[in-house]
Amino acid sequence: MATWPQATAPLLDSTADDHQHQDVPSDVALRVKSLESLLVEKGIVDSAALDALVDAYEHKIGPRNGARVVARAWVDPAYKQRLLANGTAAIAELGYGGSNGVDLRVLENTATVHNLVVCTLCSCYIWAILGLPPVWYKSAPYRSRAIIDPRGVLREFGTVLPENIEVRVWDSTAEQRYLVLPERPAGTEGFSEDALASLVTRDAMIGVAKVTPPQTGGRG
Repeated sequence: MATWPQATAPLLDSTADDHQHQDVPSDVALRVKSLESLLVEKGIVDSAALDALVDAYEHKIGPRNGARVVARAWVDPAYKQRLLANGTAAIAELGYGGSNGVDLRVLENTATVHNLVVCTLCSCYIWAILGLPPVWYKSAPYRSRAIIDPRGVLREFGTVLPENIEVRVWDSTAEQRYLVLPERPAGTEGFSEDALASLVTRDAMIGVAKVTPPQTGGRG
């Protein structure tokens, strides 16, 4: 499972006593772990195969889908316009979507606006587009501090924004989910759609990071 970047450890350390309980797995997490152990013990589930499946959804299938959406918007102005006007329909054009009844809205980062996504009540998330939600996204410190101190949270992810850039925080719900369309990094003119997609990370599509160009190459 993904963990909060090392630089952001203070946010997961108890900044307040009422966050201490977050270090203890919830009842649901313990039940899931117990069920997994039982299935593995009985030979019904292979532990290595399960780990590979989780890794695929967390790091490959989900984020890769979202990255393809972002890259298409970067190279196709007409698609970008449709994406910003109706995220659900435009994302469906590429064969992706969310749960039935969930509206997917796309938020564009610009030179003057930076968007950040959170779910303050639980951990509503676009699984089909972003993969499994990272542990930090579900944590109480992120869910509360993203609203109270978004710039501080961004700094802990290494994203330092000038004061003249407006930070907008969007609270996901069961009916409304958000995807950030990051700014296309400078120096990627002429990159293929696949090369651009390879630059896009899950964190950039949540809004805690920006997309950076590769050091070399990338035009293939």
